[in-house]
Amino acid sequence: MSTFLRRSCGAAFVYVIAVQGAAADLTAQDVWSDWQAYMSGMGYEVNASEATSGDVTTITDLAMTMELPEEEGSVVMTIPEMTLTENGDGTVAVDLPASFPLTVDFDGPDAGDVRIELTYSHDNLAMTVSGDPDDMNYDYAADSVTVELASLTDADEALPPDALKMLMTVSGVTGTSQMKIGEMRDVAQTMKAATLSYNIEFEDPDNGENALIAGEMEGLGFTGSGVLPKEWDAADYQSLMESGFNFAGGFTFAKGSTNISGVAEGSPFTLASSSQGGAFDIAMTGSQVKYDVKQNDTKLAVTSGDLPFPLEMEMTGAGVNFEFPVQAGDTPQPFAFGMSLTDFTMSDILWSMFDPAGALPRDPATVVLDTEGTATVLVDFMDPAVAETLEATEAMPGQLETLNIKQLLVSMVGAKLSGTGAFAFDNENTEEFGGMPAPSGVANLELTGANALIDKLIGMGLMADSDAMGARMMMGMLAVPGDAPDTLTSEIEINKQGHITANGQRIK
Repeated sequence: MSTFLRRSCGAAFVYVIAVQGAAADLTAQDVWSDWQAYMSGMGYEVNASEATSGDVTTITDLAMTMELPEEEGSVVMTIPEMTLTENGDGTVAVDLPASFPLTVDFDGPDAGDVRIELTYSHDNLAMTVSGDPDDMNYDYAADSVTVELASLTDADEALPPDALKMLMTVSGVTGTSQMKIGEMRDVAQTMKAATLSYNIEFEDPDNGENALIAGEMEGLGFTGSGVLPKEWDAADYQSLMESGFNFAGGFTFAKGSTNISGVAEGSPFTLASSSQGGAFDIAMTGSQVKYDVKQNDTKLAVTSGDLPFPLEMEMTGAGVNFEFPVQAGDTPQPFAFGMSLTDFTMSDILWSMFDPAGALPRDPATVVLDTEGTATVLVDFMDPAVAETLEATEAMPGQLETLNIKQLLVSMVGAKLSGTGAFAFDNENTEEFGGMPAPSGVANLELTGANALIDKLIGMGLMADSDAMGARMMMGMLAVPGDAPDTLTSEIEINKQGHITANGQRIK
């Protein structure tokens, strides 16, 4: 299923069903020929019947077949009919039936014979292609586009209709795309949608367990651009990158919500979440991959038959980003990783489980980590053959060279730890620190509110006096008092000989 989503839906479905226009002389044959070339270049075998009457070219029984890697089977997608109409002004209109089936067949030895039948439908979809054969522009708009699961058959046994239902609708859709065709394909796309809603229902006929997932997103937008080779294999990332492929794009939404309810192990449950928008950015080149995901003002509420009260949590922001090299080389390459959870709060009912007297401060909690560094990539680990060897041998695909901690922040229950640091790693010395490359560098830390927190934990009975004494002795060894009350600072240094000092005092 993941291969279908990555390759078939991400290529054939998006390109054929929702391709994107604007002005010069194009013929229907130009558009159809390029679609065939595009799909064939990705590894699809394209078959269809073609007939032209006047300005209208009709494509019927369109079938796109792709063999999956490692003899896992094949994917077959079919579209019964579409028409390409020359408008007389140098543009071509693409028309699809208001509703038609999409069929995907998996016949691999591991997955068995699986057939997924979907129903694609739209309301007032209009699509126009303009430009010239080497620079095509697409404009499209639709009141709504819907994809619904019609049936799922596994080894000739159809899943009962009530066992699984899936429906996704995108409303108020508009978009454009430019496709420049030379030695490579330069693609630039934009898309907007008023709403995206989804509904998934599941019921196990054997034990009665069920679930309903219903959600909606509003104010969606996408922009992206990239360069595609004329022939490429989306499943072989390494060869794709070596061909000159690159892409950068971003998806945004203004608000969203999801509601889940059901019965698991005889117990009912619900989960409701909402957010005030977010973003997902991605960039890929031959040497680097970047992701950046953010979500704003998230709320979560969970109820269960096993709990006598609801669980409620909120956070102002949450995010994760990473950047890592993917191309083998002799020189170190940059990487980055970051995560943030800001202003996290939970309901008083949850607090009362371990702090009924309210001894601990209930200020919003924040955790932030922002790092960057360099690493040497030893092998092309995105190559399927290399990845298989790494898995079999448990070898490492690269080695860490430097790490820069730009920000470390943990703030909760009245205490706050912050810090920065910079380290280099000796990959020739793995004995000094128990098998890991020997680090050298300095970290600067500041801790506030620790003693007050320890006192509160003792008063709550969560920490024994002896444990508190050991913690305070450790802090005394590693830190010195700061300028403000109940503040400790520490400079931890590791030299190339493996010696560790805290504020100038050697501890190892």
